[in-house]
Order: sequence, then C-alpha cells, then structure tokens
Amino acid sequence: MRRGDRLFRLVQILRRGKLITAAQLAEELEISTRTVYRDIKDLIGSGVPVEGEAGVGYLLYEGYDLPPLMFDPEELEALAFGMTMVQAWADPKLAHAATDVLQKIESVLPDPLRPRLAKPSLVAYGDALPEPIVIDVGDLRFAIRSQNKVMIKYRDGKGDKSQRTLWPLGLQLYRAIWMLGAWCELRQGFRVFRLDRIEQMFVLEDEFPKERGKTHDDFLRHLECESSE
Repeated sequence: MRRGDRLFRLVQILRRGKLITAAQLAEELEISTRTVYRDIKDLIGSGVPVEGEAGVGYLLYEGYDLPPLMFDPEELEALAFGMTMVQAWADPKLAHAATDVLQKIESVLPDPLRPRLAKPSLVAYGDALPEPIVIDVGDLRFAIRSQNKVMIKYRDGKGDKSQRTLWPLGLQLYRAIWMLGAWCELRQGFRVFRLDRIEQMFVLEDEFPKERGKTHDDFLRHLECESSE
C-alpha cells in the first residue's frame, strides 16, 4: 500500500470516534506498530488533530473534516516546486492554470500546511528559457489535444528555412529548451523541432488520425531506440 493511501485509511479509522490502540491500528492496516507510531507523528506534524498517546490509544478531535487531498511536507515541496517551474517555463495560459491549481489545493489544506505551499523553499524563476518563443504555445497544446495538424515555418540550426505540415504529438522540456515531437508529412517520419526556431505556426482545420506507427507512444519508442544506439 502506498504511504499516502495508508495515511488516508489511518485517518478514516481514527474518525470512527472511539479510542483505538496502536496495536489495533497495526492489525487493521497490516503494518507494524512502529509504523503506526511514525504515521501518527507525521499526521500530527501535518496539522491533523490526533489526540492520544502510545500505550493508551488515539482518536481524532470531534468535527475534523479530512481534506480531499493529503500531502506530506516533501510532497508539498515537490508540488510547489513543479508548479513554479510551470509558471516560469510554460506559456502564459499554462502558467495561469498552474496558479489556479495551487490556489485550489491551498484552499483545502489544513492551516499549518498552507505556508509550505504559499511560500515554498524551492522556487524556479521566470525568464529561464535561453531563447524567446514567438508562437502561441497555448494554440500548439490545443492542436495536440484536438489532433489538429499544424503548418510551421521553421529555421534549423544552420539557418536553413523550410515549411512543414506536422502532426503535433507532444512537447518536451529538455535543458530549458522546449521541443515539439511530431510526425512530419514532408519527411514521412518522426522529427523534433525546437519551439524557439519556429518562426510562424498555423493550426489547420484538418485533423490527423490516430494511425498505428505514428502515435505519441510510437514517437517515444522512437526516441528510446535512438538514445540506445
């Protein structure tokens, strides 16, 4: 059982409103009493109002409502750091969505945990991309979700320009550089394009099919094969 699931079940048991010993908790959760004591300590540290002591038993203060999501301090730190990376390195629409996500999660956290999310100790700052991106990445993400073809005007590393019709499959952030993985109709194969080298992009009305050998999963397998060679 994952630790997060175990803590959730532990709180649910304590909410029954009667005193329960560590040995009884250990038996029901199929864990050791040592693990029970550690989990109780972590719950208390996370702001869950557990009452009791070792050798006597535990219960929750009456009226406690379990938040829809439970996180330990490291999980909150990872979440906050990930969201600040999105805010720093993603397009404005996705950055705004990340802010909304943080606000929604913060609204259901116990008061003692809210500062960990509102004032994280790990932060990714803006202006982290080495080169500006001139296309609307939000439109590109829409094309990926809706399976719309895109036409781009592209400049490669040598400065040569080309026009391509692509089946956009997914975006990857590699060493602070955004890359588009796509099926290229011109080359009839998978290609990777740096977003900062796309000079223009148009989302076409034509949709591309989910065709065997040309899907995002196929693209990822293609990358794995290339990296292993």
